[in-house]
Amino acid sequence: MDLRNFLFSNRSFTPIPLVLAILYLSSLSYPHFIIGIGLIVVGESIRIYAVRFAGGATRTTNIGAPSLCTSGPYSRCRNPLYLGNMIIYCGVVLVAGGQFVWPLLFIVFAFFTLQYSMIISLEEETLVKLFGNEYRLYREIVPRLFPRLSPWLGNDKRVPLTIIQTLQTEKRTLQNIIIIIILIGAKNYYGFSL
Repeated sequence: MDLRNFLFSNRSFTPIPLVLAILYLSSLSYPHFIIGIGLIVVGESIRIYAVRFAGGATRTTNIGAPSLCTSGPYSRCRNPLYLGNMIIYCGVVLVAGGQFVWPLLFIVFAFFTLQYSMIISLEEETLVKLFGNEYRLYREIVPRLFPRLSPWLGNDKRVPLTIIQTLQTEKRTLQNIIIIIILIGAKNYYGFSL
């Protein structure tokens, strides 16, 4: 089995060891906590904006897409969901704080950079097969992960989902973020060890 397929299929579960390490090593400190919450809000805002345009197709275990989404945040960055995830997880590390906050931040960033680079390469191979030159042009103009300043004006004129539809699609991610923050707070408030 191709490692990229494994990472794609299990992308919701591969961060679990990191989350457990973050929880175990957490020790709240308010400057880190406030900055971390800010990063989580920014990352989740990017995700919500992306899901408004891509819809529930992003929740699949099948590689590919029913159509090529190049509008909204996808006109600035080809992978806004992954960018949002990276920012969220960096925020979670800062929320957790602790004496290993900076090494953990580096490990989390490196982990997601490696994982997403492998997943994206697999997705891009599939998108080239599905959409051919349309995707090649998009890939040449719009950066992979770090957004361009001005949006690319492609042919995709889709209407975004309503905020209610978007939140229904995004509820699992929101629940996970809340649970992790509650666990960090409970561990530090009640002093229990994991």
